[in-house]
Amino acid sequence: MNWYVVYTKPKWEKKVAEQLTQRGIECYCPLMVQIRQWSDRKKKVEVPLFNSYVFVRLEEEDRNLVFQSSGVVRYLFWLGKAAIVRDQEINTIKKWLSTPNQYEISVAPLQVGDKIVLESGPFKSQEAIVQEVNKTNYVLVLESLGCVLKMKLK
Repeated sequence: MNWYVVYTKPKWEKKVAEQLTQRGIECYCPLMVQIRQWSDRKKKVEVPLFNSYVFVRLEEEDRNLVFQSSGVVRYLFWLGKAAIVRDQEINTIKKWLSTPNQYEISVAPLQVGDKIVLESGPFKSQEAIVQEVNKTNYVLVLESLGCVLKMKLK
């Protein structure tokens, strides 16, 4: 079985994941806790790590089952085929979300376009390309995970 990426309606990630789970389809919607501020209070809320994306694990011939859930728009495609996410990448995301947010990050002078291998933290051993360097943060592209990592400097 492969992990596929399902594209959902905006703000429907948790609802789609719940519907798919009820239908017996293995899915994963990575959530992170953020503090949101309203005019009268602050509140911790769980928000999806990837907007409008839910990962589903099923056989190739069962891919159409996800469209029985309202909120599912389509599959994410890469080079004309449904994008497949490796188990290792899903496990890396799970590991990253389950570890505390206290990381030691050493800063070395990097140039835009440099290819690096992350040495510590949840994305350890992942290759990244430096996309942007400024006074407050680095922006790294993790091609194998298909995401952009923004690291703030302390």
